[in-house]
Amino acid sequence: MKQKIDLDSWNRKEHFELFLGFEEPYHGVMFQVEMSRLYEQAKDLGHSVFLHYLYRTVQAAQSVENFRLRIEEDEVFLYERLHAGSTMGRSDHTFGFGTIEFDDDIGVFVARGRKEMERVEQTPGLARDPNTLRQDVIHCSPLPWIPFTGLSHARAFYRKDSVPKISFGKYEWKGSELWMPMAVHVHHALVDGYHVGLFYEKLQELMRHEAMS
Repeated sequence: MKQKIDLDSWNRKEHFELFLGFEEPYHGVMFQVEMSRLYEQAKDLGHSVFLHYLYRTVQAAQSVENFRLRIEEDEVFLYERLHAGSTMGRSDHTFGFGTIEFDDDIGVFVARGRKEMERVEQTPGLARDPNTLRQDVIHCSPLPWIPFTGLSHARAFYRKDSVPKISFGKYEWKGSELWMPMAVHVHHALVDGYHVGLFYEKLQELMRHEAMS
């Protein structure tokens, strides 16, 4: 479900029109999140740590309205619900694209994630399916080998795109705390630094108070 934004009455109309014409309208920021509580609970449940932090990432993005905005044929739409679209690694060190439908029950999400990871593992090439091109997702990519301090994306500028892109780096213990670097790239016609800050605060809250719900 989505609803069209009335651009004429939108308080971001001029911001939207400015950045819509940029060759590179995306801006990005890198930060670290503390996730020891999330890690411990995922391990206690025998779940994938990746699927737990992916779940909390989509949940945090869902809470920020601007992360649910998309540009479609120069119009802006607000989606009611977001899902996870992520690269998924294979045992042969290639990757494919997977999509996981969000559910308020993290156990359901994890089960769907396991099934999708199995599908990608067994499918050659990029493992694309019709869901790959949907707009109501967050594009995610784990880089579990690198505790990065910056990140850029390959982009095809001829292709219209306004989906937020979130990358996860290698998490490392610092004393009793587990920290993971993240990079967030968003379309400036829709999302400002303020909104990224709201996402960061919500995500850190969710990761530090990880609990089954």
